[in-house]
Amino acid sequence: MLGSPCRLAVNPASAREMQEMRQPPKASRRRAAASPQAAANGAALPEPGPPLAELPFDDAYRRFRMTAEEVHGDENRRIEFWDGATETALEVREDISPYHERPVHLLAALAERIAAVRGKPIRCFGNMDLELPAKDDCPGRILQADQSLYLYPDRANIVGPEAMVVGENHYPDIVLEVDRTTDIRRHKLKLYEAWRFPEVWVDVPEEAPNRRKPKGTTIYGLEGSKFKVLAASRAFPTWTAAEIHTALNEQRLSAQTTAVLERIGRILGEREGTGPDDDLLMRSLKRQALASERAAMVRHLMATRGMQAPDTLPINALLLADLQDVMDAALGCADEVDLVARLNAAVDRGPTELSG
Repeated sequence: MLGSPCRLAVNPASAREMQEMRQPPKASRRRAAASPQAAANGAALPEPGPPLAELPFDDAYRRFRMTAEEVHGDENRRIEFWDGATETALEVREDISPYHERPVHLLAALAERIAAVRGKPIRCFGNMDLELPAKDDCPGRILQADQSLYLYPDRANIVGPEAMVVGENHYPDIVLEVDRTTDIRRHKLKLYEAWRFPEVWVDVPEEAPNRRKPKGTTIYGLEGSKFKVLAASRAFPTWTAAEIHTALNEQRLSAQTTAVLERIGRILGEREGTGPDDDLLMRSLKRQALASERAAMVRHLMATRGMQAPDTLPINALLLADLQDVMDAALGCADEVDLVARLNAAVDRGPTELSG
């Protein structure tokens, strides 16, 4: 009779030798830490969740035995869950499809745009392993999410390309599950809740084949020890479930979604005192736009005087000189050579901050 996984015997040597399973597209080869009894902050490790027999994984998954020594996996398998108590691995039967993978990669792209507006990076780890290590006589468990996001990677204890270990590493701020053919809510969501993940998104894509499953995104936020359905994300403030679903399922990024991403990025930036100028790409694009704007102004002013501006204008001078100095140079220069000399002289008098 299968009871709680914590009551089943486990070989301590095997537990110490346990390695993480595959992290597509590359197989992970991380050796699990020796069974910690508490999280890094001193809090007790969370419970492993219901035993496998009480998790209604459906026929979308293939079950097979995988020992602790074999849990490093096979690169050709899609392992969703490994249960150390029963040494059971669950593999998605369906081949990888663009309909499942598209929202996963879209979320990473959307987060990149939010990060650019905020002025601080967001790191996406894809479907990395999420491991609950063994404790006492309870073997470990491993989940694999579709996408994992850290909104504050500079402040988070994360492991790079390897597994996130509960108790050793900070939780991702967002975990995304694309529920195209499986029923995440009946099994994996219970584990995320038991392991105290702060926020989990479940998206049923518009292309989902199951007509009985309503399309849309559901946001689950942890309150105490239980998940609560949220109208909007806590990690990405004001981003509603409806807006998230639209963004994850658009064929082309719309103006509406672009405005939403900018709104969220600015809210996050205001909290930390950062903005687009703190992002190198956004700053470069702003410089290019300002240089083009000032070059067009110089050409226009010189044209009103019956003069032709040089084909190439000194970009740094256009950017660093005061706007009034640029205008005075265009209106007072004798020729092209004199224009460049006046612009350079304006810079020599003292560089200024970029001004619009």
